[in-house]
Amino acid sequence: MLISERIFKKLEEMSMTQKEFSEKTGIRQSTISEWKKKHTNPSADKIMVICKVLGVEPEWLLSGSTVKGDYRNPVDWYVVDKDSDIGYMIESYNQMGAGQRERLLGYIEALREK
Repeated sequence: MLISERIFKKLEEMSMTQKEFSEKTGIRQSTISEWKKKHTNPSADKIMVICKVLGVEPEWLLSGSTVKGDYRNPVDWYVVDKDSDIGYMIESYNQMGAGQRERLLGYIEALREK
């Protein structure tokens, strides 16, 4: 299923018109119509605002993967908001040297064992 197909499915579930979606996302209505007519997907820079308006996770929008209790469709990647706690941790980790990263991973393993 295309990303745009998931968008239109969710819009239908929410009883939201393309016009309302356009107003809430700031994406031109003609652009949204093109996704449907030409079976194309939105550009990457629009994904997060679409997720926010639709109330869905980027993981679901991009892959259709969902979390249901202990069940999760397997994925090889994560999408996180850089302003979230996890985004902060990733940014901090990327700024660390190799020794600091190794220590941090050791702390994480120790905490998981408790």
